[in-house]
Amino acid sequence: MSENKAQILDEIKEQGEIVRKLKAEKSSKEQIGEEVAKLLALKARLSSTSECAADEDDVVQHKFTLKTPKGTRDYAPQHMALRLGVLEKIISVFKRHGAETIDTPIFELKEVLTGKYGEDSKLIYDLADQGGELLSLRYDLTVPFARYLAMNKITNIKRYHIAKVYRRDNPAMTRGRYREFYQCDFDIAGQYDPMIPEAECLRVVSEILDALQLGQFMVKVNHRLLLDGIFEACGVPQDKFRSICSAVDKLDKLSWEEVRAEMVDEKGLERDIADRISQYVLLNGSMDLVEKLLKDECLITKSKSAKEGLEAMKLLLQYTNLYGLSEKVRFDLSLARGLDYYTGVIYEAILLGDKRGESVGSIAGGGRYDNLVGMFDSRNKNVPCVGVSVGVERIFSVLEARMAADNQKIRTTEVHVFVASAQKNLLEERMKLCRDLWDAGLNTEQSYKKNPKLLAQLQYCEESGIPWAAILGES
Repeated sequence: MSENKAQILDEIKEQGEIVRKLKAEKSSKEQIGEEVAKLLALKARLSSTSECAADEDDVVQHKFTLKTPKGTRDYAPQHMALRLGVLEKIISVFKRHGAETIDTPIFELKEVLTGKYGEDSKLIYDLADQGGELLSLRYDLTVPFARYLAMNKITNIKRYHIAKVYRRDNPAMTRGRYREFYQCDFDIAGQYDPMIPEAECLRVVSEILDALQLGQFMVKVNHRLLLDGIFEACGVPQDKFRSICSAVDKLDKLSWEEVRAEMVDEKGLERDIADRISQYVLLNGSMDLVEKLLKDECLITKSKSAKEGLEAMKLLLQYTNLYGLSEKVRFDLSLARGLDYYTGVIYEAILLGDKRGESVGSIAGGGRYDNLVGMFDSRNKNVPCVGVSVGVERIFSVLEARMAADNQKIRTTEVHVFVASAQKNLLEERMKLCRDLWDAGLNTEQSYKKNPKLLAQLQYCEESGIPWAAILGES
């Protein structure tokens, strides 16, 4: 046995004793979990050491299938050209509204992400311990943003962030659901008057979807206080609010009967309470619905939260009307957004579909999260925040499907001029002209053959969509 392997075995034995001692002393779950993670990391190191010692011939003979990991994909030049065009339009909207950009690490300390996503926490990718820190790949861009604000003592900023995030989800590639994907976030942090930042976030979503010409869409809005008020008025125990909220969040995918069965059979909610909830969460409308619910004595008298939520919705709908969004925003009580950190208005944009029959679900969503930054501050100082995340992967899937259906071809380069030669022995003249055009700031290309055929050069121009050809020749 190698010295290194023997040392790891000793460390495993010592770490095992630490874990057993903590369990015997009934220490906290967090402390036990941390030590168990260290034990598992040591066992992984032992396994890696054993594999490295295997016969090299076996490694060479091992066969595997070349493919990307589940839930990921490669992107060809044509796909990347489409993506960059989409991102350029999105960024232009963010900048139009005065946002500046930041970036954060692709992985965070595990404790930064733990406990922020409710039932979705199981979808976080944990990394094997490499240097004494327990790490996880970021699940979204919102929690890292909150950590960034708390760490740098920032109390107001309007920022956008475009980067990849990772979820151990069940992928549906054709609908734009991946395990590795881009998010485009726009957030306003700071203490401002009610509903003014929220209304601008909805305007940002509308401008982006209009710019991308995706067809008709609708932005559904609701309020977490109203949802909690409905649960309170209907008799839901407070310790079940979040789990029932998570069930309601599935109404865009499941029927009420299926959601009700989950509430009763899985969440342990009484049947009559579930039936009372249905009288509210299946409603949708506009300002008329807000006014109607404000007159609902059962709801308003039993829950102060419900009244606060409805007053906020009334103000939001007034502001969105001023921004020209009255036909694009719908008050929908079934909207719940399952993430635990939302505290106020929530919203979600969906494509209404067209004759193509496209269905990709939500393509943007967000809301207010006033308490998230305080979770990372030593004095629990909160920074009110509201934002929206655009699901660009689903937008890409719609646009790629349209391109394939219409046999559209997109340029993958931005070359302005192709320098061609009509005769032999003109390579040096071509290179001099290329130099002059590059110096002038023109995107220029030429053949890498000394004496290319003119027809082949012109065919390349046509296939690549290059608008101009400068043909050299002797008179």
